[in-house]
Amino acid sequence: MKDLEPLSQLISLKGKKALITGSALGIGKAMAYRFAEAGADLELVDINGRGLRTVAEDLSKFKAKIYIHRVNLSSKEEIAALWEELKGKEPDILVNNAGIYPFKNFLEVDDDFFGKVMDINLKSVLLMCQHMIKRRLKKGGVIINIGSIEALVPFVEGMAPYSISKAGVIALTRSLAKEYGKNGFRINAIVPGGIVTPGTKAVAKEITQLRLSLLRTGVLFSTRLPLRRGGQPDEVARIAVVLASDLSSYVHGALIPVDGGFLSA
Repeated sequence: MKDLEPLSQLISLKGKKALITGSALGIGKAMAYRFAEAGADLELVDINGRGLRTVAEDLSKFKAKIYIHRVNLSSKEEIAALWEELKGKEPDILVNNAGIYPFKNFLEVDDDFFGKVMDINLKSVLLMCQHMIKRRLKKGGVIINIGSIEALVPFVEGMAPYSISKAGVIALTRSLAKEYGKNGFRINAIVPGGIVTPGTKAVAKEITQLRLSLLRTGVLFSTRLPLRRGGQPDEVARIAVVLASDLSSYVHGALIPVDGGFLSA
């Protein structure tokens, strides 16, 4: 066993650069912290510039180099400008975490609403992956996409566009894994569920104030969780570090649930 690499070396991201979208709050912020702790330099992307600056300040205690980019990921042009800025210093690791989850009765969904959800949750992931693979076609790299349990087991009313977008992220992940593994890419998806973030707290507040039927859904969701508690953003971030590191060197095209057992219940 003397030839085995030590765990400390396998988990290390030293010498790597990671680009994380949606990194101003919640799961993305937690990922930024853990990736910096693991030794990675970071390109942090979000539309929330103030949040990005706060995260960068919080991470100053690590030795990582931190760069922030305020980008509207619903804009193809802004995504292209971001990658042009990164030309010659592309990341080794891409984490597509940014997403929105607005509620709307399916019968009231219009083109604008559907388009906005798809642009941010799916199209931006497609474009980010496309730029990453083009730039690193001869080098390979790691791509981690964030799906959702709602793509596999729709549970909450009024989230059909969200579920569709996340199902698309999962399909995209598996398609790219099949096609670009030969080029040295490892591409996987994390499927979170029941994670307590500022965004989900805001949704919970809306539910309790406005929608009795969704309040009932929330109660049913909680009782279905085998662990009987919500998850923390850091519990998703830890899995992201594993997928980004050499600990998962033979994990490819996988969907990794981080959902307190919801999908198995």
